[in-house]
Amino acid sequence: MKYICALFFIVTSCFNNLPITDHKASDKVIYDVVFREGLAGKYEKWKTDKTSVNYYYTYTDRGRGPEFSEELSFNKKGFVTSQTVTGVNYLKDSIQEFFKSENHSATWLNPKGEKKGEFNGDALYFRYDGSPAIYEVLARLLLSSENQKVKLYPIGEVELVENVPIRLSNNTVVKLLMVKGLDMNPTYLWMIGNEMVAKISGNLHVIRTDLKELRLEMKGIQDTIEDEYLTDLTKKLSHKLDKVVIKNVNIFTPEGNILKNQDVLVHANRIAAINSSGYLEISKDIQVINGQGKTLLPGMFDMHTHNTKFRGMLHVAGGVTSVRDLANNKQLKKLSNQFNTNEIIGPRIVTFGGIIDGDGPFANQRNVVSSVEEGLAEIQEYKDLDYQQIKLYSSIRPEWVAPLTKRAHELDMRVSGHIPAFMTATQAINQGYDEIQHMNMVLLNFLSDTIDTRTPLRHTMSAYHGVDLNLKSKEYLDFVQLLKTKNIRIDPTVSIFENMFVSVKGEPSPTYIKILDRLPLLNQRDYYSGGLPKSGEKVARYKGSFNKMLAIVYDLHKKGVEIVPGTDGLPGFLYHRELELYAQAGIPASEVLQLATIKSAEMTGVSELYGAIEVGKMADLILIDGNPLEDISTIRNVKWTMKDGNLFYAKEVYQAMGIKHFK
Repeated sequence: MKYICALFFIVTSCFNNLPITDHKASDKVIYDVVFREGLAGKYEKWKTDKTSVNYYYTYTDRGRGPEFSEELSFNKKGFVTSQTVTGVNYLKDSIQEFFKSENHSATWLNPKGEKKGEFNGDALYFRYDGSPAIYEVLARLLLSSENQKVKLYPIGEVELVENVPIRLSNNTVVKLLMVKGLDMNPTYLWMIGNEMVAKISGNLHVIRTDLKELRLEMKGIQDTIEDEYLTDLTKKLSHKLDKVVIKNVNIFTPEGNILKNQDVLVHANRIAAINSSGYLEISKDIQVINGQGKTLLPGMFDMHTHNTKFRGMLHVAGGVTSVRDLANNKQLKKLSNQFNTNEIIGPRIVTFGGIIDGDGPFANQRNVVSSVEEGLAEIQEYKDLDYQQIKLYSSIRPEWVAPLTKRAHELDMRVSGHIPAFMTATQAINQGYDEIQHMNMVLLNFLSDTIDTRTPLRHTMSAYHGVDLNLKSKEYLDFVQLLKTKNIRIDPTVSIFENMFVSVKGEPSPTYIKILDRLPLLNQRDYYSGGLPKSGEKVARYKGSFNKMLAIVYDLHKKGVEIVPGTDGLPGFLYHRELELYAQAGIPASEVLQLATIKSAEMTGVSELYGAIEVGKMADLILIDGNPLEDISTIRNVKWTMKDGNLFYAKEVYQAMGIKHFK
């Protein structure tokens, strides 16, 4: 790696193996928490005695965000012997977690309940919620481990796979650790000696304050190392195609039917021929894939994504080959090019949606404007970057909507988004919206224009009151007619609301229950948190509101309003759940699959090349073990995905992320 320098670095040990070193006992070590390039919170740690350390961690994200107080104690080996975590999680639900050990046994309490087990002090209990402290503890244990592995308690193992010494521009010498085994993606930790000085993960950065001026430099270095890792992985997982025939396979047609027992010939990246099985002459230079008993579908379209370089593999392994990106940074074209050239595995971004938000305490922290004039300039900049769509966010002033949508339409750009605070969906549509993101924004239309949708009220109000909406009422029917008259598109993302409204703390979320056992440790734990805080009557009302969302999806589809399948969450797996929920709502499986393929291709303007299995079209194909028209859930059984002349075996791609294949 280009950043590895020839130096020897002595790891300084600290007494009792505590995570804080080289500081007086009375000192607090303070970190900035940066979210989407804005200072969003802080992380503090301080020793309370020879074996214990206290921590405080908080940051805010548009009214959401965690706040934790934590205390850890350690044995001489550096393993946690006791831990307490109190506070609130990202969705502001209360958290009380502990771990304590004594006489070769341990007791712990987390969202899954209280448990006991044998404990010998040589494995690391990894809390469910809490501060970054546990990552520092893990890093120190890995650095001192002879085999660079640490056992987790009660189950699991983590490995240090890279330990890169780096000299920063101010001559500070640091180490960047790459750790695997916790998450689908590697975890990166920045160390000086035995102390973690930074943890940079996507938009969330934790950086010791004395190094904050070097944060972007460190991020750039980490980005390069991440790219090298993903590029190497792509080379291992990509199987280049020349000529291949998928024999005796059942084909999903654009009309929503199954054409049985077909041979499909692919030359490089195009469909060259389709014939009834046995009628196609196959020469010796053609690779043969047996498709008997399986279904061949066009690559699917996720119509609501926020792409990163690490998410690309999840899309492709899940059978998604094309996406709309509906809010990202302005460097998205670079990532798109990496996907398109197969430098990094990822989907084709067919729609670029540029986000604009107004300033204020709940702003999105990305592309924020403080006036109409600044908003108009942003629209022009997005147009110059060849974006096709503008996404307005919750802090946009209601009086700005009309001039912003007018300018976007003059530039032949669509406008969609959240409904701005103190505005209804009807008002936004009448002022130029072409599309509404998220079904909660539809439910809020029938409450009032006084709700501050910049805050979590956009979730809690729709969760509590949505159940009361009458789909035969005049106000609802008038709204549906408005959608039809103005050709408004709805992007429901109902799967994220199932997790938010229906899941119960300590129980596996119904949204992810089918895949939980396949996921790495931390990803599994994410789906026991219970979504929105709920108790008493809220449990039934929130579930009723989610069911009302499904009823609306079915009703709108039946009445001819365009519905687009999108996720706004975990790629691939959440998309499969979105399709299952459409079928659960009452939409026939054949029509659900049309939405996922040819209809989405038509709506994004790429149906001449994608979205259907036809001679001459691009060979974006997925092979499903089973028949999703008979059981929509078999859409999860992706054997492989074909994209741009490369074959990606789902089992191999998942394995590289620590995910078990469906078999």
